[in-house]
Amino acid sequence: MTSLHDLSADQLTALLAEQQAKYAELGAAGLKLDLTRGKPSPEQLDLSNDLLTIDVQATSADGVDVRNYGGLQGNPALRAMFAELLNVPADSIIAGGNASLTMMHDTVVQALLYGVPGGEGPWKDQQVKFIAPVPGYDRHFTICAKLGIEMIPVELGEHGPDLDEVARLLADPAVKGMWAVPMYANPNGVVYDEATTRALLELPAAAPDFRIWWDNAYALHHLTDDEPRPIDVVSLAAEVGNPDRVLAFASTSKVTFAGAGVGFLATSKANLGAYLDGLGAATIGPDKVNQQRHVQFFGDAEGVRALMRRQRDLLAPKFAVVLDALVSRLGDYGFARWTQPAGGYFVSLDVLDGTATRVVELAKQAGIALTPAGASHPLGHDPHDRTIRIAPSFPPLGDLQTAMDGLATCALLAAAEKLADQQA
Repeated sequence: MTSLHDLSADQLTALLAEQQAKYAELGAAGLKLDLTRGKPSPEQLDLSNDLLTIDVQATSADGVDVRNYGGLQGNPALRAMFAELLNVPADSIIAGGNASLTMMHDTVVQALLYGVPGGEGPWKDQQVKFIAPVPGYDRHFTICAKLGIEMIPVELGEHGPDLDEVARLLADPAVKGMWAVPMYANPNGVVYDEATTRALLELPAAAPDFRIWWDNAYALHHLTDDEPRPIDVVSLAAEVGNPDRVLAFASTSKVTFAGAGVGFLATSKANLGAYLDGLGAATIGPDKVNQQRHVQFFGDAEGVRALMRRQRDLLAPKFAVVLDALVSRLGDYGFARWTQPAGGYFVSLDVLDGTATRVVELAKQAGIALTPAGASHPLGHDPHDRTIRIAPSFPPLGDLQTAMDGLATCALLAAAEKLADQQA
């Protein structure tokens, strides 16, 4: 098949008519399909149903009554378990409430209100900018937007963000923070390699209190038999002489129950002390009953790995459906590209520049809900209007196949429309 850009005017007219007919069929089908968010499917949630009936022990292994106040750092057994899984020192990690996103938000707010160790006072009294690798996670960007923090987009390459650009930006003392999703990045599945990670931790920064929010949300979410271990970013930061630079986060939100999991923060002793000092004004301790429930349910780190392999068995076929549809429907036309992640929850699709908004609009009208175009960029502005995030986890396989076929039709139709207008 000829590349879309090489079609003659007559061939393009014929393709446009063909896709318009396919789109009309979509509209007549009365679809109601959702590819918007990376929600676990009911089948995935069912894998953890024993959490609902488990006989929770009132006393944890360290002799603490989990029904009572206290224990701000969380259950020691659970902390040790996830220190092993996330490959961080056991004394560097705390277990919190049900969402690591809350912990990320709180650490940013604390920095604004109180400053951070090694800094020059509260960030609210200073100009604050964050580096935002793109495409990236919209909820990270929302935290900055809500708190009035300027974001500077930096292109995300195959092994991490553009280091030359990061180095250039770090010469500005107003650059205080950076977002990172280092394993199976949301949405393009990029994995930061050790060389990139080391560079990010040791690059000179004009701001002595520069921090990286290291969101390892997908560190355990492998889609193949290869299960790479996360980089020990906490120890590496100390090794290169910037022990306080990184705040690493993770959670069980897509491991057990999305609304009733446990969040984790791993970082230096100084950062942990500052965070816990602020947290102590907000709570006397996390939900230790839920943490103990998870300890008993998992048993040990290998119990978590075993559960994640069962998750993989449910997720991998869905990613295969997405990739098969993109290859078969769009592969020969040469205008689109997509990621083939080895883990995580998303596939990133780049359509013809200037058409992502139109694709999402067409899909919505046909009953297929997609994440808004631009969500992968700060303030929802994708300067190329090309990136669309696909979240295949929630729909049943049959619905996913229908949705992907419809999405491909919308992408082809939008591209043909744009090129036809250019030829007119």
